[in-house]
Amino acid sequence: MSSETGAEYAFLCPACGESLEVNDSMKQALIQKGCIICGTTVTDGAFTRISSPDSP
Repeated sequence: MSSETGAEYAFLCPACGESLEVNDSMKQALIQKGCIICGTTVTDGAFTRISSPDSP
């Protein structure tokens, strides 16, 4: 995903290592349903806030 999609977080699955850039609604879906690749339970700790390129 590019920054044009509104990505706000970098997701890294603690089990399979899959990484994605996601927005807030996708983050919430991953926390509720688990990793889209391996199905492992995902917590808030699997996400890192991405700095906006427009930020000073």
